[in-house]
Amino acid sequence: MKFKKVITVLFLMICCFSKAQFVKKHGQLSVQGTQLTDKNGEPIVLRGMSFGWHSMWPRFYNEKAVNWLKKDFNCNVVRAALGIELGEYAYLKDPQFSKQKIEAVVNGAIKSDIYVIIDWHSHNINLKEAKEFFAEISKKYAKYPNIIYEVFNEPDYESWAEVKSYSEEIIKVIRENDPNNIILVGCPHWDQDIDLPAADPIQGYNNIMYTMHFYAATHGKDLRDRTDAAIQSGLPVFISESAGMEASGDGPLNIQAWQEYIDWMESKRLSWITWSVSDKDETCSILKKSAKSEGKWKEEDLKESGIKVREFLRKYNNQN
Repeated sequence: MKFKKVITVLFLMICCFSKAQFVKKHGQLSVQGTQLTDKNGEPIVLRGMSFGWHSMWPRFYNEKAVNWLKKDFNCNVVRAALGIELGEYAYLKDPQFSKQKIEAVVNGAIKSDIYVIIDWHSHNINLKEAKEFFAEISKKYAKYPNIIYEVFNEPDYESWAEVKSYSEEIIKVIRENDPNNIILVGCPHWDQDIDLPAADPIQGYNNIMYTMHFYAATHGKDLRDRTDAAIQSGLPVFISESAGMEASGDGPLNIQAWQEYIDWMESKRLSWITWSVSDKDETCSILKKSAKSEGKWKEEDLKESGIKVREFLRKYNNQN
């Protein structure tokens, strides 16, 4: 009987260790065809949480919160949303504070051995500032396989020609320092018009993916169909922001529509990120005001969306 208990304990320890060693296990990511793959060329699916705008919820931007998202939510990736224009601590107003907050999440992800998206979270083109930021951050973190760069969160009214030209400039800057890590490129109309880059993708660079965003209570099957067509044409797609309510971030959750999206993403082996780690009085902010800044959130600290996304992440990340 004692021997069986020892074996059980050892098995659980091995499982925990294996889960802890995520980036060490999968290493340098790359894109093969339309699929995100690990260092062994095996398909990999990243699933995790996006922090809310750093410029409005800086209190959650710390290493312990990252570790809690890995430990309790079972995230294998987090997204650090660098707020560019909006909020008291926006990057354009206070770049030094902004970089400190983003780097706290990046360093937390590296310590927790998960992947991290450095997201230029803007709806507008700020080419000069973006080039300076990505030049600095890519030089600092190029050696870490944990890093993913998202160069333009959600273009709104810019044309694809404008977004493409901007993205090519930023990609060139990143690739001067970091030749390998994945780069995510947005598309017009809040990452809805994925057909546009599919018809005219960026050429001359490897390990580029394109982002599509959905909010399941607003965006229906037509967006999935458009994304399917883009993938079939050869475009690698990454869902870098999503959730189960309306596109406003508010309104009731539509659990059925959300599950339909998740079933679709899982069937396509698409990576997906849910919005967001914040405590705003809205449906998509997963935390209540009672939530501590450094994680250790109890169930009563989570809103319905937080409880549901934690359930999803625990379920689907156990399959990777």
